[in-house]
Amino acid sequence: MRRSSTDESAYRRSPSPEGKEPGFARGGPFRRYSSLYGRAGAGDGGDGGDGGDGGPFFGLHAGPGPKAAQARYTSPKGNKYVVLYLDLSFIFLLELKRCGMARGCLQGVKFLMFAFNLLFWLGGCGILGVGIWLAATQGNFATLSSSFPSLSAANLLIVTGTFIMAIGFVGCIGAIKENKCLLLTFFVTLLLVFLLEATVTILFFAYTDKIDRYAQQDLKKGLHLYGTPGNVGLTNAWSIIQTDFRCCGVSNYTDWFEVYNATRVPDSCCLEFSESCGLHAPGTWWKAPCYETVKMWLQENLLAVGIFGLCTALVQILGLTFAMTMYCQVVKADTYCA
Repeated sequence: MRRSSTDESAYRRSPSPEGKEPGFARGGPFRRYSSLYGRAGAGDGGDGGDGGDGGPFFGLHAGPGPKAAQARYTSPKGNKYVVLYLDLSFIFLLELKRCGMARGCLQGVKFLMFAFNLLFWLGGCGILGVGIWLAATQGNFATLSSSFPSLSAANLLIVTGTFIMAIGFVGCIGAIKENKCLLLTFFVTLLLVFLLEATVTILFFAYTDKIDRYAQQDLKKGLHLYGTPGNVGLTNAWSIIQTDFRCCGVSNYTDWFEVYNATRVPDSCCLEFSESCGLHAPGTWWKAPCYETVKMWLQENLLAVGIFGLCTALVQILGLTFAMTMYCQVVKADTYCA
């Protein structure tokens, strides 16, 4: 049974819940969807031919009108400004955090660098004090070489202590002031010393035989200065070595025969010390050569010598590490927090 035209007309003209025609009567939801996104893309604030096209799909609610559409268009600009502000604030906070972390690392490395160089400087003071004491009380103590008369234990300690004090002082001032120039100077100087020590060690082990022959010849020449005026240090050194190590001469007790032009040795070569005991028969003298005896003693204590050398190298490597780390931290702090 067909519906009458009157009923059909009444059905089509039934009002919407808000008193307006439904969206189906004016083009359906597809027209409303295209109109909404067309206005958003075009950005002209219009309604595509109808000022009331806005709101949810399928025509359930009436559009807000041209003013609401204009407001809906301009709101993204405000959102962009807010997002940009939040991004800048976040970046600024990250930079502050990075700057704070750099400063914190710098302060930690600064404290370690200062403490290390303070100990370095105090060690140099101690070595310098021992050298001055030896020079004042024992003269040129342990001067055994005739080719290098200034190469005494006292002079070596004085020079070494002064150099260590100078390096430690530069490191301390560079750490306190955070001075890049002083830190770099400390690093370069300590690196040169480390490389020089490594080179000398390698050359020593590479030319051990030649060094042995040259050292024995030089020590035999130094025997002729024994007991002469102005060579108190050499005389005391030979007396201490021959007494403590129970040896006589460089390679044999006969080395002293050339010095005295007679069959005699210093009194320090005697098995039982007494006045002019060196004039007695060879049976009352030590027979062991001093050079080989001291060399064997060093070989027996090679572990202690090696540990001392490794500790010295470790201290220098730590100094190099602290200096370069602090230098890099100072550069980073100046870059981020300038």
